[in-house]
Amino acid sequence: MSDEQTLREPDERPEPGTAAEGTGGDETGGQRAEGAASGNGPDSAVQESQEPAADGGAAAERAAEDRVANGRRRLLNGLWPPRLSRAQLIVAVLLFVLGLGLAIQVRTTSDNGALRGARQEDLVRILTELDNRSQRLQDEKRGLESQRSQLETSSNQAAEALKQTQQKEAQLGILAGTVKAEGAGITLTITDRHGGVQADSLLDSLQELRAAGAEAIQIDDVRVVADTYFTQGADGVLIDGHKLSQPYVFKVIGNPQDLEPALNIHGGVVPTLEKEQATADVVRSQKIVVDALRPSKQPDYARSSQ
Repeated sequence: MSDEQTLREPDERPEPGTAAEGTGGDETGGQRAEGAASGNGPDSAVQESQEPAADGGAAAERAAEDRVANGRRRLLNGLWPPRLSRAQLIVAVLLFVLGLGLAIQVRTTSDNGALRGARQEDLVRILTELDNRSQRLQDEKRGLESQRSQLETSSNQAAEALKQTQQKEAQLGILAGTVKAEGAGITLTITDRHGGVQADSLLDSLQELRAAGAEAIQIDDVRVVADTYFTQGADGVLIDGHKLSQPYVFKVIGNPQDLEPALNIHGGVVPTLEKEQATADVVRSQKIVVDALRPSKQPDYARSSQ
């Protein structure tokens, strides 16, 4: 038994270096386990290197946002509330006045654009018309002064006053449309085949003739007076409630040399009607008869104070 046990003992003993290697392997495995448990492995080192980079980027973004917010606050603090000195306030008022003056000047210039774009012959006609109008006013002034002188120097003042009253009555009768009139003038014929001429176009024509010095006007069979009006009806244009038929014929008594240029001027009646596809013919005559009459009306309340 002792011999067998002696022979078996060497077999049960570990080989030289095996236990050391096992121990060393266990130690190495224990170190790896400890390293893994403590987070000191390669993966944890990479994570630790990425975390500071992420923290640095977020800090940079927050710093940029803070700079933008601080800039906005400084801008708002600089703009409001406004800090104006007296000199700055005076300069602001002067600039406002200067801008207002420039705006008024531009508007005035645009209002005169029609004259700026007119041809030379049209400007000459306008100037001639103004001169003629001024001359008519001067003649009327001299006539009134002559009547006053005659009344003051006449031996028979009653007869002279009656004569002048009759002349004045005839003049007022022409203006009121209660008496016939004849004299030099023009005939304006407007033909509208496309229906483009409206009541406002005829009113513009009438106003232009009055401004040019027309003394008596008749449109078709209607006498034009101070309270004449145009309306646009469903079936055409009406004047003082009477329907007008085409062509529209204006009989006008006045100076033909003033009336015709006033209608043909650039931007005037004739060019405007041509834009509306209508035709306007102006014929001068030394004898125009205006025979349409208005009924004489007596005032209900007004009485002469003489």
